[in-house]
Amino acid sequence: MKLYSLEGNRQWLDGGAMFGNAPKTMWSKWVKADELNRIPLACRSLLVDTGEVKVLFELGVGLFFEPSLRERYGIEGTENCLFKNLQALGVSEEEIDYVVPSHLHFDHVGGLVPDWPATQNPNWELRFPNAKYLVCKKQYEHSQKPHKRDKASYIPMLAEKLKESKRMILVDSEKINEPLLKDWLTFYYADGHTPSLMHAVIKGKEGTLFFASDMIPGVWWVHASISMGYDRFAEKSLDEKEVLLKNAIDKKWMIFYTHDDKFAASFIEINEKGRFQAIHAVENFNGFSF
Repeated sequence: MKLYSLEGNRQWLDGGAMFGNAPKTMWSKWVKADELNRIPLACRSLLVDTGEVKVLFELGVGLFFEPSLRERYGIEGTENCLFKNLQALGVSEEEIDYVVPSHLHFDHVGGLVPDWPATQNPNWELRFPNAKYLVCKKQYEHSQKPHKRDKASYIPMLAEKLKESKRMILVDSEKINEPLLKDWLTFYYADGHTPSLMHAVIKGKEGTLFFASDMIPGVWWVHASISMGYDRFAEKSLDEKEVLLKNAIDKKWMIFYTHDDKFAASFIEINEKGRFQAIHAVENFNGFSF
């Protein structure tokens, strides 16, 4: 099994929103904000190539937004970086066998959608034309009738396009029956950030990788008291994170980060002050044997 971390287009979001109730005097020691109080965020995907199957976890924010919204959300670039970086590995979107988003917020599935202005045509089609889309059932249902608090996080028409593709597999359990996946891929669910955030748990010969998604966007969110302002249920999010971090230490899991602007993954330990912290962080996977 070979693992590759792939960056999509980066974005800049408000630091206060990303660090929730933590004051700027605290989080500004970790990451520098721009003049608009925004901090840089990666939109990182993970490609797993087993030799039999290629699976892409997460799809980044993409370039589906029209220019004014692209500016509002601080999305960098005029070229779709996810596909550029796939091509640099010699992999085309047609070669991807499975696409696995952790949830359906736009910064995690924007790469499924054609770049603007193609989205102006209501007949637009999903990217990765030969892939099956593994989507959490409860998250899919929520995306069809979201709460007003998170309605803006979902891409219009995406749920309908997924259904129309006839290639969507709705997942509602820890295990999946796909023959080429079931021996190494399971799922772990959490509800603090959004209903049924679906974390991939990838078991290789050398260890286990936990795809943290928005439960732990990056190394600074490992702190037990830090949650995002975007979380639907902040206290639940913190409780779920503590359970996960204890599991990661006990089981020696490596944690994969979607939004950290520098590091792709790390292990976790409890330091001399009794606090969780990231250790042995790595900046990228480039054919990492796992």
